[in-house]
Amino acid sequence: MSSVATARATVGDLQGRARAGIVTGGELVLLAYDSLYGAAEDIIRRNFSWQEFFFQAWFMVRVSLLPTILVAIPFGVIVSVQVGGVASQIGATSFIGAVNGIGVLRQGAPLVTSLMIAGAVGSAITADLGARQVREEIDAMKVMGLSPVRRLVAPRVVAAIVVAALLSAVVATTAIVTGFALVVGSGDVSSGTYLSGFVSFGQPTDLLLAELKAVLFGFIATIVAAHKGLNAKGGPKGVADAVNQSVVLSVILLAIVNVGLTQAYVMLVPQRIA
Repeated sequence: MSSVATARATVGDLQGRARAGIVTGGELVLLAYDSLYGAAEDIIRRNFSWQEFFFQAWFMVRVSLLPTILVAIPFGVIVSVQVGGVASQIGATSFIGAVNGIGVLRQGAPLVTSLMIAGAVGSAITADLGARQVREEIDAMKVMGLSPVRRLVAPRVVAAIVVAALLSAVVATTAIVTGFALVVGSGDVSSGTYLSGFVSFGQPTDLLLAELKAVLFGFIATIVAAHKGLNAKGGPKGVADAVNQSVVLSVILLAIVNVGLTQAYVMLVPQRIA
């Protein structure tokens, strides 16, 4: 009987977690729709909180720009070392520039940006909104007829989208320049060979893919962070738990979306042949 009871309890727990996951997914979709619709409507009607937008954008840049650059530099070094080693073994050193540049644009820059947005920016958003929630400031706004989504979430979403797109460009530039300096400086290939390989295989859609990924990643991470913050309960411990849940859920969702976008890009966009 004990084993049967344990099995039933396990099944019940799994069912409860599945239902909670479905409810959370639905709430995230609704929050995403409300924030985008509210931001667009407020911008058209000139009611958008631009002051909050610029304040949040500057805060996001301030907390994420330097860590992003510091992560992008070793990322470019690691990619260059690994790719250069394999290319030297198979006698394809002339393609190092193509592999480095395309790899950074399609995968490296958006992923580094997403981790910075989810880790540094998302945790700060969750902590801020969670603290407001446990202090009942969110309920006070609702009583006064103010929408927390339009006043607090929408400006943060728009700011995160803009900042994520800019950070992706910074990461791509930093990593590519780092790889170029390392490979060319070590004498493995000449600068002309490195650049010609990148130009031969790279295409403008690679940059568009990187920016699209960065925008979607920033949007998803901000929505998850705002949702967890607005639903924080239990005082300071509840806020801390919400921050942890926000980072973990953001990373999982970003990984899933990244796989889907990459696969769709490879299937739909013709690849250049040198």
